[in-house]
Amino acid sequence: MIGIALAGWVPDYHVIVNASPRPDRKGAVPSIRDVAAAAGVSHQTVSRVLNESPRVRPDTRAAVLAAIDRLGFRPNRAARTLGFGRANGITVVTSNTTLYGYARILQGIEEAARTEGVALGIRVVESAEVRQTVDYVSDPSAGGLVVIAFDPLGTAVLEALPAHIPAVVAAEPAAPDLGRVAIALDERRAAADATQHLLDLGHRTVHHVAIPSEGRAGGRHAGWRDALTQAGAELPSALGCGWDIQSAYTAGRRLAEDPAVTAILCGNDDIAQGVRRALYDAGKDVPGDVSIVGFDDIPGSAFWTPALTTVRMDFAGLGRACFHAAVAELGGHPQPAISLAPPRLIVRESTAPPRQQ
Repeated sequence: MIGIALAGWVPDYHVIVNASPRPDRKGAVPSIRDVAAAAGVSHQTVSRVLNESPRVRPDTRAAVLAAIDRLGFRPNRAARTLGFGRANGITVVTSNTTLYGYARILQGIEEAARTEGVALGIRVVESAEVRQTVDYVSDPSAGGLVVIAFDPLGTAVLEALPAHIPAVVAAEPAAPDLGRVAIALDERRAAADATQHLLDLGHRTVHHVAIPSEGRAGGRHAGWRDALTQAGAELPSALGCGWDIQSAYTAGRRLAEDPAVTAILCGNDDIAQGVRRALYDAGKDVPGDVSIVGFDDIPGSAFWTPALTTVRMDFAGLGRACFHAAVAELGGHPQPAISLAPPRLIVRESTAPPRQQ
């Protein structure tokens, strides 16, 4: 493993569907043999041109390319891979496309793929579809793979993936080593820094509401524990919750019942939102009664009341790094150097020294 880690109102409207019979388009899509006939060559020669074979004379190549342009021919990507190995593209496997970290990684991959002119596909895996997903991405048309393995579904795909399939993993630092190139942000160090910030303010200990993790103890959980242990502070039991804000709210209500709780590290900013609401409903002031730190620095966290102290993560950079690593794996090239912005604690209004009793 390589450790590094439209909204708006729209008016009501009617959709008008053209119910006219679909025109007969038989023969409208040109084939490789149409190109060959137009260029006066064999279809094998057209195939060589499409696959950039050096065994084609320049004048023949020019004639084929002119015919392709004139006919508007588009090669069948899946068919081309049958005789020439895996497609020159990247497929991303993920269990989620809406959570902030996942979405930003996807954005980074897409930006890099667009810049490099590489075809990109996305396969969303659900709990009953691991085997189908593995079958899908094992097909040569899938190209190289990036698997976002922040959860058990991503790891299950990796475990079932044949070893010869070129794949790169966006992983947690504490995720199992599955023998793949894995790139992770240093969440452990970041969580330790966030916890230490609260201790430095004078809080005797820090409670933790943890997000789901594939490792036995995810990097954020481990960093929280590290900082408390090194400081000789009390190590309270972490409260686990799901990715949903409702479960975070439930955990926050439990913490709000304990008057000894003065500082909370939340597994991400969505969790912090649920905890913040629970404290508010319990009559607790933030940061007067309880300080809160989030994770990820989602858009809008700086505009909360109070503005959220959080950890900024370079998820888009992680996506770009995974893309370039996957391209290298696909082509059998050495892995490129990795350069990611380190996680950074952004101190805002939601943290303060504890009130004097």
